[in-house]
Amino acid sequence: MTQPRLRGRPRAFHDKTEQNTVRALDRAMGLLSALSETKGLTLSELATLTGQSPATVYRVLITLQGHDIVELEDEAQRWHVGPGAFRIGSGFLRRTNVAERSRGAMQTLMRATGETANLGVEDRDEVLFLTQVETHEAIRAFFPPGTRGPMHTSGIGKALLAHLPPARVAAILKSKGLPGFTPLSITDEAALGEDLARTRARGYAIDDQERAEGMRCIAAPIFNAHGEPVAGLSVSGPAFRIPLEAAARIGTEVRAAADRVTAAIGGTVGLAGAAEKSA
Repeated sequence: MTQPRLRGRPRAFHDKTEQNTVRALDRAMGLLSALSETKGLTLSELATLTGQSPATVYRVLITLQGHDIVELEDEAQRWHVGPGAFRIGSGFLRRTNVAERSRGAMQTLMRATGETANLGVEDRDEVLFLTQVETHEAIRAFFPPGTRGPMHTSGIGKALLAHLPPARVAAILKSKGLPGFTPLSITDEAALGEDLARTRARGYAIDDQERAEGMRCIAAPIFNAHGEPVAGLSVSGPAFRIPLEAAARIGTEVRAAADRVTAAIGGTVGLAGAAEKSA
């Protein structure tokens, strides 16, 4: 079956053969990628790393330099990514919307687990639910966009707390306290600290009927380019369909989905959080 041609793409769009690529541009992108992963490289180092001749590498670099995409550090004779590359990259940042980028991962997560997938952020010391993809089951979790909740009894809330700086966590707990909602709610600061440590170690948080009896939630954080937690992804549903024995399997899927969103928004998994906690 012939695939329809999309607007803005030529008839040969689906042809990925070498004759349909621009080799010089391909080399340039390889050099730019190599520079982006280092603190600068000399001409000979770039040639060796990319397997190209110094003359070819130099021509590409001079072309990129003309657009400020790379720049030369005269004293050390090292090439670096330039401000032009940042300006181009800013176009990506303008369309990096967590809610938009999460939608596909949430749909996949709902299909894989059979439970409702949720997206939330920390706002004014609470969890703010932004959107969800509902399961087709008759009994299901439901958080309309704009719903708020305490962080310490929420899967998403605990996933975020586990990676926030300690001073920020302390400020949230001072502001909101640790009220109990069910017999399983964590209302002791030391116990919450232990729970957050377990969350960091395994990569996902568990709300084990802590906000509503009979409901469980498993969540993982989404990180920005600085390794800071900016949102949380979760699946939630009745405890009889999410038994604790399944937490590791579901947690792995939630963690993978959150990591895909992190990558989609140009994020880096947990570097800032790790630095904060080792300081």
